[in-house]
Parts: sequence; structure tokens; C-alpha cells
Amino acid sequence: MEWLSMLARGGLQGLLQNEVAEVANVSLVTSKEVLDAANEGGYAVGAFNINNLEFAKAVMSAAAEERSPVMIQASEGAIAYAGMKELTSIVKALAQEVDVPVALHLDHGRKFDVIMQCIRHGFTSVMIDGSHLPLEENIAITKKVVEVAHGAGVSVEAELGRLAGIEDHVAVDDRDAFLTDPDEAAMFVEKTGVDALAIAIGTSHGPRKFKGEPVLALDLVTEIKNSVGIPLVLHGASGVSYDIVEQGEKYGARWGGSKGIPDDSIVEAVRRGINKVNIDTDMRLAFVASIRETLWTKPEVIDPREVLRPAIAAIKSVAVGKMRLFGSSGKA
Repeated sequence: MEWLSMLARGGLQGLLQNEVAEVANVSLVTSKEVLDAANEGGYAVGAFNINNLEFAKAVMSAAAEERSPVMIQASEGAIAYAGMKELTSIVKALAQEVDVPVALHLDHGRKFDVIMQCIRHGFTSVMIDGSHLPLEENIAITKKVVEVAHGAGVSVEAELGRLAGIEDHVAVDDRDAFLTDPDEAAMFVEKTGVDALAIAIGTSHGPRKFKGEPVLALDLVTEIKNSVGIPLVLHGASGVSYDIVEQGEKYGARWGGSKGIPDDSIVEAVRRGINKVNIDTDMRLAFVASIRETLWTKPEVIDPREVLRPAIAAIKSVAVGKMRLFGSSGKA
């Protein structure tokens, strides 16, 4: 592949540096900046997945109101849906209107070419998810991404251990999920030079996370933190509000069996060393529940703005609650 030959010649970093400079936006910061501050301050920054303008506006408004640093992130699926240029333009434009640190992050990047495109278009942070690979292969691909991204001034998150559940293009069966090993984590960080590490402690992607009560390996957070020192990331951490599920089901949704992570478990995970918490499912549920209620109770409505305004407010309410829960409010 072309990028491999360029990497071998040492030319890819220089090319990306030039291209990133052309799309540089002083309103965006790297995830390393906000997560290192969180690591030092003992709190976590919310990383909120967006798919469109409405999600981005809601989260950015919440961050401004709460005076909270924020990470806006998009998955490969979201980029395919909304468009690379469209999503980055939306985030950059909104970031210019708020006086808080905003990082733009690629969530669960598995394709090297997509990661390079994100860097070229002004993402300030990327995730290389090699958790599905054997350890040595995960280390090798992560090291390559770190080398290129750091050369362009972009932060890198990686993942070690696997979460069960489904999120966009990421699907892991329960039998294939496993927790992160502290010794492997220390070796992984040393060999790759990543800025943040996503760990598996028993959380799960999607709204139906558990058949029984959730039991997280919180002691593992402490062990891994002591081993690596860098910011740790928690995926699959949505709370799945009973009230929002009830609202959606009242107006026709079929969300039976939905169950998330209790707030007190998240607070304890942050206390033990989690500095970035991904939020996606909670916002999706709130957005769809609001739209269902509006369409059900106001069948005469044809103006999409009347449908979307309360949905934006619902997402914002979720984001505000998470920022307060993670301890990032007032930290901007």
C-alpha cells in the first residue's frame, strides 16, 4: 500500500504535517491536552459520539453551559453516514462559538486509511482499535499509527481487552470478550507510546448490556492505572436511563431488556483512574424517545424543527448530566 512505502521512506509524517497545517483550527485542542489535565485533576472528560448537526449542537451547548472540556467523537460508521468534510466542518464551526476546550476524535478506528483521512481533515485525536488482533499485531499497528499521528501533532488512543456488545461496526460476542491484563497494559503502553488506553473491566456496548446485575472489575482500574500512569478510557459506559426507556416505550419503542452502568460505578471508576468516558447509547435513546413523543402527541406537525428542537434539548440534558457525573463541569 502507498502509505506503507511512504512510512518506510519517512515521508508520510511530513505530508500529513503540511496537510494538517492547511486545515488547522485554533478552536480545537488535542485529546492529550484535555485528558492529561483530567488525569492530574482526578476527573474524567466525556467523549460524546455524534452523527449529525443536532447531536453536535446539543453536546457543544452543554459543554459551554457547564464550562466543561469536551471530546466530540465520530465512528467510522458516523463518518460514512454524514461525510468526513461535513462532520469536521460542523464541529469546527461550533467549536469557534464556545470558550471551552474541544477535541475532535475518531472513535474505534480500524482502517489505517480512514485514520489518515481523519488526520488530514483536522481531527485532533484518533483511536486505533486493534483489540480484535493478537497482542503483537495490536502493538505493531498501534505503534505505526502513533508514529504518524504524533508527527502531525495528533493524539492517539488504543484499546487492550475486548468489550462485549454492539456499537456501529464493532460487534463482540460475550464469549470473545475479555478483561485487560495490567502487565500486558504496561508493556503495550511502553512499546507503542499511546496517549490514552481504553481498557475492558466488564462494561458492554449497546443498550442491553447485561442479563443480570452489572459487576465491574473496578479493582482492575487501580491496578492498570498504577501500571501505566496515562489517562484510561472507559467504553460501553452508558447508564441507560429507566425514565428515557419508559418514555420511548410509551410511544411505541421496543426497548425491553435495556440496562446500563449505575452512576455510582462510573463515579468509582473515575475515582480510581478513568479519565475519558464514551457516551453514545444514552444520547441515541434520548433523541429517539423525544422524537417518538413529538410525532405521537403532535401528529399534525410537518416542520422538522418542531420535532428536532426537543430532541436536541433531550441530548443536551443527557450531556449535562454526564459532565457533572464525571466531574468535568467547571474545569474549562
